[in-house]
Amino acid sequence: MLARRLHCPYLPHAEAQMSHRCLTELKDAPRDIFYYAALKYGHYLWNNGHSGRALLAITRALYTDLDASDPILKEWPLPYAAIHWITQTHGAQDFPGNPRISFQHQATRIRGERAALRQARAWAAWKMICLAQPDLPGDATQCITEPDTAQIAIALQVNGHKNESEQWLKLASKVSS
Repeated sequence: MLARRLHCPYLPHAEAQMSHRCLTELKDAPRDIFYYAALKYGHYLWNNGHSGRALLAITRALYTDLDASDPILKEWPLPYAAIHWITQTHGAQDFPGNPRISFQHQATRIRGERAALRQARAWAAWKMICLAQPDLPGDATQCITEPDTAQIAIALQVNGHKNESEQWLKLASKVSS
């Protein structure tokens, strides 16, 4: 049995037993309930040694269609800090699946509803991954120019919640120093 990992201070405590059903059963639930469940499930996965899957669950929360004024965001802000913390705390570069490449691919391949917002958030999460583990390689075969911090901030300002860009910049500055 795996030893429990450190509690992530940026995520709500998980229930003792959880599965993917905690999200699939909420497909028609209010978005704030889904968001909170995705954060908790991500924490459950992290606590049980599934770093890559934890990031995927947390990303589901990040992409949830919440209004900026939703009360859940006051208690549990968009999970940029959690993404950074998990990547940094995981420590090793033996991540199951390279999260830097995962977010790079998400950012460059997202289509459909709210694509610009989800793309901006994917790049913002990608930057948190890069700051947490700068030696993780990107996908060199994709032949893209990766955005810098200022470009990501502008995309969040244009497409994100009010003050999302400023909050993300503050976090990026804090974790990079």
